[in-house]
Amino acid sequence: MTTTPDTTETASATRVVELDIQGMTCASCVGRVERKLGKLSGVEASVNLPLESARVTVPAHISDEDIVNTVNATGYTAQLKKSPHGPGPSSEGEPAADGMDHDHMSHGGTASQLRPRLITAAILTVPVFLISMIPALQFPHWGWVGLALSTPVVTWSAWSFHKAAAINARHFSSTMDTLVSIGVTAAYLFSLGQLLADPMVTAHVGMDMGGHALYFEVAAVVVTFLLLGRYLEANAKQRAGDALKSLLNLGAKDATVLRQQGGERVEVKVPASSLVHGDEFVVRPGEKIATDGFVVEGRSAVDSSLITGESVPVEVGPDSTVTGATINTSGRLIIRATRVGSETTLAQMGRLVSQAQSGKAPIARLADRISAVFVPVVLVIAVLTFVAWLVFSGDIEAAFTAAVAVLVIACPCALGLATPTALLTGTGRGAQLGILIRGPQVLEDTRTVDTIVLDKTGTVTSGRLSVTDVVVLGPHSREDVLSLAAAVESASEHPIAQAIAAAAPGHQPVSDFISSAGGGVRGTVDGSMVLAGRAGWLEENDVDITAAHRSALAAEQEAGSTAIWVAVNGEVAGLISLQDTVKESSAAAIERLKQLGLRPMLLTGDNAAVARKIAAEVGIAPEDVMADVLPEGKVDAVKRLQAEGATVAMAGDGVNDAAALAQADLGIAMGSGTDVAIEAADLTVMGNSLEQVAQAIELSRKTLGTIKTNLFWAFFYNTIGIPIAALGLLNPMVAGAAMAASSVLVVANSLRLRRFGK
Repeated sequence: MTTTPDTTETASATRVVELDIQGMTCASCVGRVERKLGKLSGVEASVNLPLESARVTVPAHISDEDIVNTVNATGYTAQLKKSPHGPGPSSEGEPAADGMDHDHMSHGGTASQLRPRLITAAILTVPVFLISMIPALQFPHWGWVGLALSTPVVTWSAWSFHKAAAINARHFSSTMDTLVSIGVTAAYLFSLGQLLADPMVTAHVGMDMGGHALYFEVAAVVVTFLLLGRYLEANAKQRAGDALKSLLNLGAKDATVLRQQGGERVEVKVPASSLVHGDEFVVRPGEKIATDGFVVEGRSAVDSSLITGESVPVEVGPDSTVTGATINTSGRLIIRATRVGSETTLAQMGRLVSQAQSGKAPIARLADRISAVFVPVVLVIAVLTFVAWLVFSGDIEAAFTAAVAVLVIACPCALGLATPTALLTGTGRGAQLGILIRGPQVLEDTRTVDTIVLDKTGTVTSGRLSVTDVVVLGPHSREDVLSLAAAVESASEHPIAQAIAAAAPGHQPVSDFISSAGGGVRGTVDGSMVLAGRAGWLEENDVDITAAHRSALAAEQEAGSTAIWVAVNGEVAGLISLQDTVKESSAAAIERLKQLGLRPMLLTGDNAAVARKIAAEVGIAPEDVMADVLPEGKVDAVKRLQAEGATVAMAGDGVNDAAALAQADLGIAMGSGTDVAIEAADLTVMGNSLEQVAQAIELSRKTLGTIKTNLFWAFFYNTIGIPIAALGLLNPMVAGAAMAASSVLVVANSLRLRRFGK
């Protein structure tokens, strides 16, 4: 069973239930299931046609069994997803962890299930078509041969259409299968009736195409075309989902764990899925890292391109964090597991991608509303077409042909496929590029964004600060100032703190440690109270900063350094200067953002001089720099831009960026950042390059554009096709081919997203 907490509600109030649903064939099926589930108090459902799945937000008072029974009562078959999202298939032959085995990649059956019915239909349909349409091939009583050949096609090959139509009819409902079943059955029974009423109707040869009233070839050809369309859809949609399945299969299958045996540590090979928190395992050159953790021993370069999309290997050593499914390229590593199973980065990526694919963009709701009433309206149009032709022309054959053509051409299948296939392909391609789109709503948001706020450290710059100078402003020596600051900063996770701590290894331990976000740190080192941080932090702790001290600070800042105050026992001891480096890709990425119509702005807690220097290097205008901004001020900065009418995207990577990411119209987290930032964001780029941010926005817009194109052609097809069929200008066989082609074209258009970024 897969029941995951809902991130938008309190855990006690709601939960999210994921279902597999078999038997859906078109947008009408999707709308019907969603409406039935929506009638349950507090239930919200999003149903995905290509994946044959549903993601249902359920209040506490409704059980999983209630949800399954409600879907089953509509005539479809539902069951809870059996396995949680994990790093890959649970075992050989079992469904992938995302629940998307082949049985859930094509509505109306998988390619392997459809193939024998399609082959049978094609073999029998070709002679029926040739005999019926070419007088030279006709022979006495050929109508009975047409009956014999078309009967298996109309019954066995078309069984899935008839079965679905019957199930829906029992529930006083109708779908695309209803239209197909009625059209095919009508053509077949009409022909059978004509043949039984006049057994001699085809006793003579040499009749022209319109010289008989038999439509066996229409029934057979329509079924064959529709089965061909579904077969092509099944293959295409399987390719659309390959990206996510490949992602979930990236994880290592085995791990070499170090175990204590007889007083010695020995290597034992175990399944990667059996790893637990704290296990230490060996990774040799060329092997995949089995799960997330940190390096205990060894140095190497790790290829993380499968996860982050970045091709350059990253150097790692003791205490470096590593991600499961990345590849160790050179040295031998011993890694201690920190995340296993569903907690790993790979599993989280799988969940985010799957959730995005299961959702619906707001634009898709239009198709849902239309499909809810579409089939009944088409049935009425078909009846009116038949009556009108009969009244005004008196030609029952023409009336019958026009009515059947209306039924066949009007399939809403393309409408149902327009959005989910594009989402399936776009989000899957994004996962391959290290881009995670949280949900379909994000696609709409990227279209309207006009301003992007970029956090400086870790986003525009590398975030790898290094100490460049120590300015002594008190009785302590340069070495003492650095050592005391390193001791107290060693307890903080901030990049500046880590850089200072790294500059003075072997420092003394700190006690009574206190950290103030955006302010600084305080602790006791060898009996001395040490403070390190911003001027405001020192003043809050009653440390007096003189004009001379401030002049020294200004000099360091004008040189482009980030300067941190150090105070010992209530007196200013000195300044520690650090400098960050701009990422090589930042300038090109910001130019790319401008080309996308976005106004880039730099946001930082650093001083204005440093911020302006960085902005100038990457091409951001001086007036678009917001410096000396505290963490809570980042939210205010985003709100201020929104109040001015801007639609704001925010890119950041730290804990102090999380609130601003959530406030922004579009939050973009750098995957090298913290879990809090990633959780608050709408888009996550797993790499460390700002260029991926631009690529993520491009992919989102491209996916949305594909959805719009699909919906346009689906609507256009039905809008034009139904009137043409009603006017008697469309042969039912051509209508069947057109209907099948429309679905295939929608899927094929979506598959173009697989080439994005290549």
